[in-house]
Amino acid sequence: MLSGQKLPGDRFPLAVIGYAVWLYHRFPLSDRDVEELLLERGICVTRESIRTWCINFSHLFAQGLRHREPRRGSQWHLDEMCVDVGGVKHWLWRAVDEHGAVLDVLLQQHRDTEAAKSFFSRLLSEYDVPEIIHTDKLWSSGAALRELPVLHAVEHVQVISSARCNNLIEQSHRPTRRQERQQWGFRSRQRAQGFLDLHTRVSNLHHSARSAIPASQRRSHKEEAFKTWQQVVQQAA
Repeated sequence: MLSGQKLPGDRFPLAVIGYAVWLYHRFPLSDRDVEELLLERGICVTRESIRTWCINFSHLFAQGLRHREPRRGSQWHLDEMCVDVGGVKHWLWRAVDEHGAVLDVLLQQHRDTEAAKSFFSRLLSEYDVPEIIHTDKLWSSGAALRELPVLHAVEHVQVISSARCNNLIEQSHRPTRRQERQQWGFRSRQRAQGFLDLHTRVSNLHHSARSAIPASQRRSHKEEAFKTWQQVVQQAA
C-alpha cells in the first residue's frame, strides 16, 4: 500500500495520486486500467478521481519535470500533426532536439505564419537560440523565421517528412497517436494541452538515448527517472 503525505481535502496520500498520474502518462492506459492496477495494490479509487487528478496535477508535475531536464541540444527539428479536439481540427506543433528529446508541444487551431511565430516564441522563452532548425516544406515556418530577427542567423534546413534527418520527430509523434486512440480522442483544447505537456515531460524522463546500451545502464537510467518523479511529487506538497 502506498502511503505518504496527504493534501488538504483529499483522502488519498500524494504518493498514490502521483503514482496514478505517472501510470496514466507513462503507459498507454485508460483511467479504467489505472483504476484496476491500483485496486490490485489494495487502493480503491474511482476512475473519476483518477481523471480529476490527471487534470488538476498535470501543470504542476509538468513544470517540476521541466525544471529538472538537462540542457538540450543546439538543433531543432519541428513538425506539426493534425489532431481532432472535440470534433474540431487542430494542429499539434512539436519540436525535438538532435537527440530525440521533446523540447515543447503547442496545440493550435491554425497552421499559418502566426501559429509558427507563436510556437517559435514559446521555444525561445525556454531555450537558447539554436544553430540549425529543421522543418518540413511548410511555407509558414520559413515565413515565421524571416519575421523573427533573433532567428535570422540560424541555418534553416527544409526536408520532406519522410527524410531520414527528420525521422526523430516523426518517431516522437507516435506516443501521442497511441494515447489519442486510447482516450478515444481529445475533448477539450485546454485539457488536451495540459495532458500533452505532462505526457511530453514523462516521455523525456524515461527517454533513453540509444537502445543498444547495456542492461545495467538502462536500469540505472530508469532508477534515476523514478527518483526524479518522486522528487517532483514530493515538491507538489
